[in-house]
Amino acid sequence: MNIDWKNLGFGITKTDYNVRCYYRDGKWGEIEVSSSEEITMHMGATCLHYGQESFEGLKAYRGTDNRIRLFRYDENAKRMARSAQGILLAEVPESLFQEAVEKVVHLNERFIPPHGTGASLYVRPLLIGTGPQVGVKPANEFLFIIFVMPVGPYFKAGFKPVDVMITRKHDRAAPLGTGHIKVGGNYAASLTSVAEAHQKGFATTLYLDAKEKKFIDECGPANFFGIKDNTYITPESHSILPSITNMSLMTLAEDMGMKVEKRPVPVEELEEFEEVGACGTAAVITPIAKIVDAEADKIHLFGDSNNAGPITTKLYERLIGIQYGDIEDKFGWVTVLD
Repeated sequence: MNIDWKNLGFGITKTDYNVRCYYRDGKWGEIEVSSSEEITMHMGATCLHYGQESFEGLKAYRGTDNRIRLFRYDENAKRMARSAQGILLAEVPESLFQEAVEKVVHLNERFIPPHGTGASLYVRPLLIGTGPQVGVKPANEFLFIIFVMPVGPYFKAGFKPVDVMITRKHDRAAPLGTGHIKVGGNYAASLTSVAEAHQKGFATTLYLDAKEKKFIDECGPANFFGIKDNTYITPESHSILPSITNMSLMTLAEDMGMKVEKRPVPVEELEEFEEVGACGTAAVITPIAKIVDAEADKIHLFGDSNNAGPITTKLYERLIGIQYGDIEDKFGWVTVLD
């Protein structure tokens, strides 16, 4: 195995094994281990026709002590259960989810990047409807599968400020739709606008609420946050996916003596923020240097275009310090695998 750990991008890398579990006849079977990167299903599977699928994303980290750490994967299990409820998938029991995560990480231990490389093992649980239906109704058979790959930063710049554009031409999710759960349709809806952002030289798209176009929604595939007056502010909306990273940052901000506000954030408030960023499992924190609102003829600049702001930096260093085991985990977020 010859991997350049320090220069990994965020993409597919073949690893040794994945784990699978089938739901048939009203119950989950045993966890199976596979070395195949392919799955076989009926051409009428509901995941192919009606988007009946959900996924998660989490990471495994190698600490300075060489031990493997998982970060808040119980929250991923709970979120996948909420997604299953939202689109009538069979719910994966939390115990099955956690057992499968631990098993697939152990099986692919040699692909967990060394400490200090800035890389980690990305873990992708996937839950799909495999039972065939021609009418619009849920499947009666499901597949839960987890595969893994070593990854570097989601954005090429890593922990460096990026530029973002606001779009009013596209919506990621409707107010009473599926924005609050982690299903593929939300991401399919974002592909056109994110591709447009890339074509124009931006890292991603900042969405506004679908109903009135007055409030900040998601930031590409991540949650948005802004900092002003020693306050960490993040949007509250039913169309925003609750981010485990954002939830953790709110706790860290409070622990640092900051106020925390989760509320509707008017787009005009961008003018007041000292620092802004996007956060999620894949990117951790991506600082934002500039937000261009072409349709409103406005450009919002935040601090130094080459370096993250001081509070964003402190939040990032504390979070990854806990994840890699370099800082005491007083919140009980990390599980160290035996």
